[in-house]
Amino acid sequence: LAGPRGGCAGGDRAILIVEKALEKYGAPVYVRHEIVHNRFVVESLEKKGAVFVAELDQVPADRPVVFSAHGVPKSVPAEAERRNMIYVDATCPLVSKVHSEAEHHRRSGRHIVLIGHAGHPEVVGTMGQLPEGSISLVEDVEQARRVKLPAGPLAYATQTTLSVDDTADIVAELVRRYPEMLPPKKDDICYATTNRQAAVKAIAGRADAFLVLGSTKSSNSLRLVEVAKKAGCANARLVATAKDVDWASLSGVRTLGISAGASAPEILVQETIDAARERYAVTVEEVVTAVEDVKFNLPRALETA
Repeated sequence: LAGPRGGCAGGDRAILIVEKALEKYGAPVYVRHEIVHNRFVVESLEKKGAVFVAELDQVPADRPVVFSAHGVPKSVPAEAERRNMIYVDATCPLVSKVHSEAEHHRRSGRHIVLIGHAGHPEVVGTMGQLPEGSISLVEDVEQARRVKLPAGPLAYATQTTLSVDDTADIVAELVRRYPEMLPPKKDDICYATTNRQAAVKAIAGRADAFLVLGSTKSSNSLRLVEVAKKAGCANARLVATAKDVDWASLSGVRTLGISAGASAPEILVQETIDAARERYAVTVEEVVTAVEDVKFNLPRALETA
């Protein structure tokens, strides 16, 4: 078992925000996009009265709406205010930090390069903080080699859930071409992403197969599978729940590595271990590479809920 694994402070806070909003306002509470990228979490909240929608025009003006942990473009709260809606922003504070830094760079006259995955809600939200043309998206080393940036001061920011190693390669190429490009004051890749990748690296080389519990929409979960493969376990895969494990494909495996993405609850890990116990004699060893004690406050509007 990789430790740490599973839920992070930003994701846990976002889930709690939806639960507190349901307590305060009653059902239904609407949520724009999946609050975190995990079907188990989304379905659990739906049972409590949350309604997940793609856009604000699907939300009645008299019901509260929560914005997901990934962050939203500025146009979204602006539209909610125009409609006099009650809204609660569950953006992870570490994503908000990236937003603030991007705004600071723009005010200082710098063009910003954002390293991230096109179309991911966090990237859409970060790019939506700034006027069009003031930020360029780079997804990989090849794009870093080719991107044409305007003359003048430059800075870069990153999505919080990227591969630490891949991002370092992209940054190295950008800085090689544009040596004066400013880095973030503190690494934008969040502590949870960094810690989970380090924990997977610590055990992947010892594992005959590796399971990451998480969603195909979850950037940090997908990165954990890639990290496990690069760290020496070619037979690494992403599964949503224990029911999705192809046990037949694991025949002959003596050591199974397990981790979970930052939006996957621990119950999914425990159910997978239980499912393994139904088939094999199992000994569990947890390898802990970091201890996390990060906590984020709730928005003031919900603290007394």
